[in-house]
Amino acid sequence: MALRLKLRSISVSQIQRSLSTSSSILNPDSKTPLTSKEKSRAAISLLRSEKNPERILEICRAASLTPESHMDRVAYSSAISKLKDLNYFSGIRGLIEESITRPDIKSERSASHFIILYGKAGLLGDAVKTFEKMHGIGLERTVKTLNSLILSCIVAKDYKEMKRVYLEFPNIYGIVPDLETYNRVIKGLCESGDSKASFSILNEMEKKNVKPNAVTFRPMIAGFYEEQDFEGVGKVLEKMEEHNITLGVSTYNIRIQSLCKLKRSKEAKALFEGMVSRGMKPNVITYGNLILGFCKEDNLEEAKSLFERMVKNGVDPDSQCYFTLIYFLCQGKDFEAALKIFKDCIAKNWVPNFSTMKSLVEGLARISMVDEAKEVIGELKEKFPTNSDRWTEIEDGLAK
Repeated sequence: MALRLKLRSISVSQIQRSLSTSSSILNPDSKTPLTSKEKSRAAISLLRSEKNPERILEICRAASLTPESHMDRVAYSSAISKLKDLNYFSGIRGLIEESITRPDIKSERSASHFIILYGKAGLLGDAVKTFEKMHGIGLERTVKTLNSLILSCIVAKDYKEMKRVYLEFPNIYGIVPDLETYNRVIKGLCESGDSKASFSILNEMEKKNVKPNAVTFRPMIAGFYEEQDFEGVGKVLEKMEEHNITLGVSTYNIRIQSLCKLKRSKEAKALFEGMVSRGMKPNVITYGNLILGFCKEDNLEEAKSLFERMVKNGVDPDSQCYFTLIYFLCQGKDFEAALKIFKDCIAKNWVPNFSTMKSLVEGLARISMVDEAKEVIGELKEKFPTNSDRWTEIEDGLAK
């Protein structure tokens, strides 16, 4: 379907009257008007469970979403994802088209966001047409909107189109690429498995006197590791040194994560130790990558040791760290250790998913820790009363 971008003669007052009529969708039990933030929160909450595509569109319209607000961007993203899953692409086109031409939010920033949303929806052709026809809705094509189109290509995983946009559009539309342009193209090349081509982008940057930064090199490092081209990794590190870019914690985290993905967690641990010896302080991401890596390689003792070291060194584990360790400890039948980690986890109001907790409870019962299992069930019932019946059924099935 061809994208029709028409400048609509809709006044702000008309929009407000329309929205006031439908605002009851967001708060049907109250006659008190909602603030913008309250509308956004209500929309996000309703979108989580909504499966009717027309209802999804009604919620978005009632909330009067704007890409200028972070919460509204979350709501837009959620709505687009759901409509995509429902194959309701005409609805996606309609929502974005009417949003992009709304007089109250029409801006370069909004257009950039909608171009990316088209990519997220897998409607890259519409993203390109939106960029090409921006003058028709009274907006200038800029390097910011070009960068958004490149990102849209990456999100849609259409790397061939990304290359075309990068090579042709700056000349066609008289746009000068900036650092973000080059960084995004490098990201796309590396994600597509063509990391070596990223060196040609670096050369182009040097010709145009655009200085790379740490963000430039991170996808290159991840890409070469993914391709198991360790010589390529070395060349990237040399390039970073040439440009006086420090190998900070973020760069080490990418290297450690990449090695762990390749099931080379021992090498990642050696890199970690080298990082520490240089006076760098690992963060929760560093430890989390290593813990997950060792768990996937069934080295639970090393994972537990790293977790203890993290806590001892004053680095607070995040929820994912707890969930990962509890899940894999249950898989490894180390239910006592999993219970200990769970107690720390629930003290912070974090609880793993139902299947992980079911595995823990039933595992404790199997090793004659029925009282402890029932205690866990009691805590879960208190936290999640809607699941009480399911937990009561499991509790009744535990060994006496």
